[in-house]
Amino acid sequence: MSDKVEDIELRLLLQAIFERYHYDFRGYSMASIKRRLSQAKSRFQCDTFSQLQGRVLHEADVLASLLSYLTVQVSELFRDPHYFRVLREEVFPHLRTYPSLKIWVAGCGDGEEVYSLSIMLREEGLDDRTMIYGTDVNPQALRKAEAGVYDLDRLPLFTKNHQLAGGKGSLSDYYTAAYGAAVFDKSLRKNVVFSDHSLVSDAVFAEVHLVSCRNVLIYFDRELQNRAIGVMLDSLIRRGFLGLGSKETLRFTQHVAAFDEFSREARVYQKRSDP
Repeated sequence: MSDKVEDIELRLLLQAIFERYHYDFRGYSMASIKRRLSQAKSRFQCDTFSQLQGRVLHEADVLASLLSYLTVQVSELFRDPHYFRVLREEVFPHLRTYPSLKIWVAGCGDGEEVYSLSIMLREEGLDDRTMIYGTDVNPQALRKAEAGVYDLDRLPLFTKNHQLAGGKGSLSDYYTAAYGAAVFDKSLRKNVVFSDHSLVSDAVFAEVHLVSCRNVLIYFDRELQNRAIGVMLDSLIRRGFLGLGSKETLRFTQHVAAFDEFSREARVYQKRSDP
């Protein structure tokens, strides 16, 4: 099969997913999504994207599995520790001046970043006045995030990251280990709401002081990046903060003039007073 025909099939598959289930991946980077759906094609023993489309349209449970390929869930607690250290040491002093805080983790996946922020807020004495919203388009990921259970063999890396991020005390204070898994304390979810939300199609749902959206925009094309950043911009209070992934930047987007570069290395931006 020629690449041209395969690309047509891929676009039709994404259109079918949108029209049947209202998940919109049509603006994602085609190279990335083609690679991931090629893996899914093998997983479902389909020779072509057209065959995979037929299964998605007629077997509702196939979509649930397919979402794990379409949405990237790979993360870790305190991933890129320098980012969290900048939040702790430079951003939190600004946020501390507000009587109450709202933080949005957009594309929260399995919840690692939400728990990282919750732990850090507790260590800084800000947890009681902070609400965290963790959103994603993948319902399976949201259920896993809600559970707060991670494989025990991931804990050495989590612990190392926590210390590099300026952690106070031991990470083991926040979880219980049993049967090869670490279960994070339910109290960390006391002020956390996990919810379905798509940067592709949904609008602003809350006014927040910090948006953390890391390693999500790299999977979007330029038009969708502009749309997503616009949603996050509209959700931020005046002088609110936006954190992106280490390979992401606002530099080439239409919203670059609406932000000041707060920390170039950590990819943290601050919304201007008059964006």
